[in-house]
Amino acid sequence: MSLASGSSTRRRTPEELKTPEELTTTEDLTTSKDLTTSEDLTTTEELTTPEELSAPATGTSSASTEESAAVLPAAPSRPRLPRPPALPRILRAALTGATKSAAIVALLLVWELAPRFGLVDRTFLPPFSEVAQAWWELVANGQLADNARASLVRSFSGFGIAVAVSVPLGLLIGWYRPVADLLNPLLQVFLNTAALALLPVFVLLLGIGETSKISIVVYACAWPILFNTISAVRTVDPTLLRLAKSMDLSAPRLFQKVILPASVPTIFTGIRLAGAVSIVVLVAAEMIGAKAGLGYLINASQYNFAIPQMYAGIVTISVIGVAFNQLLVAVEKRLSSWRVPATS
Repeated sequence: MSLASGSSTRRRTPEELKTPEELTTTEDLTTSKDLTTSEDLTTTEELTTPEELSAPATGTSSASTEESAAVLPAAPSRPRLPRPPALPRILRAALTGATKSAAIVALLLVWELAPRFGLVDRTFLPPFSEVAQAWWELVANGQLADNARASLVRSFSGFGIAVAVSVPLGLLIGWYRPVADLLNPLLQVFLNTAALALLPVFVLLLGIGETSKISIVVYACAWPILFNTISAVRTVDPTLLRLAKSMDLSAPRLFQKVILPASVPTIFTGIRLAGAVSIVVLVAAEMIGAKAGLGYLINASQYNFAIPQMYAGIVTISVIGVAFNQLLVAVEKRLSSWRVPATS
């Protein structure tokens, strides 16, 4: 019995495993797979030769994979928007620049032709070409650079101090209404007192040096920035405030996330006004008592009857003012980039 059981439990070799019945079963399965492959190929309308049907299983599967990949449709690609040609864009930019500069070009043309045709006395208003020549001479001998540097240092120093003081103070006064009601009468008095009217007072108290000139610029620039900041805080959209309060924001977070971003455009309106005021007031202060600066250059040229040099100084002040204003506009756009532009 033990021998019989041992012979019955003996493992068969690989050759013994493949009996004729099993080989027949394997061949049937292979044939069915090949037939299925041929039917699939016929269904997909692929031309299949008898040689391909009689090929080994490995070759048939690889060929079927390649043909199936060829039958699959290509992934749809995103339609590319046609790029506008470069020439129309350049023409459009040139047309925009010409439109913006047309008024200035017309002014310079009138300035050039009016003295030459005798419409005005060219002794007191020389043609623009003579003024441009005098401006280039001032640049060449270094006088224009020295005087412009002195004016810019004074103007930017006073302007920066005014911004650093007036913006936080305006935010504080605008946020706390009782403080605004208390200080508003006093602020109105200072707002309506001209800075140039107080120039002799600044000179008497601070001397004729740099301190008095920077202080008069700070005084002149502080009020436009302060009042625009107060107005910006007090005129924030009430809908934004209600939405922020419904989200249970704390007072500091409400101020940071809602009040301050919404106030940026109005605050920068005051800053841009103060930038123009800083140059105007400084030039007037330099005409009274200074040894350098664009105001000093204009006053000295008028005193020496160098009229083209005087107009060259005036043109330089105008160019500096326009460039400074454009710089402030660029900063404002950067800080208020979250605003959605209005569409028609």
